[in-house]
Amino acid sequence: MTPRRTILELFTTFVQFTNDHFSGWAVDTRLRRSMKRALAACESSEKPPTQSDGFWVAYWHQQWRQAAEDGSGGEEVREEIQNSQLKTQNSQSPIPSPLPLSHLAAYLQETCYWSAQRAATTMTSQHLNLADYFQLAIASFPKVIQGYTPAQGASLKTYASLCFGNAIRDGLRRQREADSRSNWGLLRKLSQKCFADMLRQAGLSADAIAHYQLAWNCFKLYCAPTNPTATRHLADPDRATWQTITELYNQQRLKLSPPAAIATPVLLEQWLTQCAKHARTYLHPPTASLNVMLADRTDEFQDLLPAEAEASPMMALLAEEEWQERQTYRIQVQQVLTDAIARLTPPLQELLTLYYAQRWTQQQIAAHLETKQYTVSRRLSSAKETLLLAIAQWSQESLHITPTSTAVKGMSVLLEEWLESHYQAANHSLKEASTWLD
Repeated sequence: MTPRRTILELFTTFVQFTNDHFSGWAVDTRLRRSMKRALAACESSEKPPTQSDGFWVAYWHQQWRQAAEDGSGGEEVREEIQNSQLKTQNSQSPIPSPLPLSHLAAYLQETCYWSAQRAATTMTSQHLNLADYFQLAIASFPKVIQGYTPAQGASLKTYASLCFGNAIRDGLRRQREADSRSNWGLLRKLSQKCFADMLRQAGLSADAIAHYQLAWNCFKLYCAPTNPTATRHLADPDRATWQTITELYNQQRLKLSPPAAIATPVLLEQWLTQCAKHARTYLHPPTASLNVMLADRTDEFQDLLPAEAEASPMMALLAEEEWQERQTYRIQVQQVLTDAIARLTPPLQELLTLYYAQRWTQQQIAAHLETKQYTVSRRLSSAKETLLLAIAQWSQESLHITPTSTAVKGMSVLLEEWLESHYQAANHSLKEASTWLD
């Protein structure tokens, strides 16, 4: 992959694949115009930090957050976050609107690509290639933006990398689950929440969802395998079973508001077959191209995306203030963690060095220390818990952040990022010193 080097490239281009290989960067002209305007606006400040990608992440994140908070387009933003499942032709990249989200989606392209590359190397799948792994990851972009909290100190790239990896693993698990089951086995596996969510995503009305849920519950009551382990490949219900399901449905339909019409076995079978199709789509969502030509029109879907208002100079000031504040926090956290590592026992310090600086696997460390792999895992967890406690205590005393589960999760991301950069920087310094001495 050819890395992007300029701020303009980082926030305006998207990965393109050809035959399952990276083929280049696609430039979004709308984003390019937007980024040029923002860069020009910030050039007028005394000390414009325009060459820092961290500043521009804070800038666009602040723009998106402000739009959601002040109600100016906030509803559209929230709806777009929930429904962003689009990609460009030859590119597995969601193009959300408004522009701040699009800029952040462009920025995370490389992070997503390397997450997909790791998955393609380490995970086995007969049907997925690199581009498919990329799509699994980038589909989680809305959740990444919703869950990211800049105030906790971790960079967006680090947080997104963890989220993308989890999204790929979850997506593979869901796909394997859906592909390995018959329609009826899949329907029996679904939870109430998943069943309702997938019907809402399919665009069904509240009344239709209520009818389908009643039919589904009747199906689950009377259609069960004789062997509990045979649910995965559950066969089609026979005629007698469909008749029993229908009789129960017609008895219960009067409890709905408004009451449903009388159903037949054929109708219920059609409904539930359609539900299974919706379930497979929900578990393994298809993608649509922004370059698809619209019916009866000469333009493309992406041409209808709304334009964005000019950025306010105040937003640039707020983003710069937030970015500077985060830099201050990083320096303070660095000192807290450096002191905490110094207080660790020498064996734990060696363990962290081998794992993060030398990048040894747990198995390699176990062989080196002549111990078991699970012992190495426990010791690593113990060391990181000690460091995490140091961050939590400092956050509570200095920032007055209550150590809730969400806050601790953010601190864990920050700790992992810091350990990687701290030990890699130390390792790089040692190599340079060794080369100079030689």
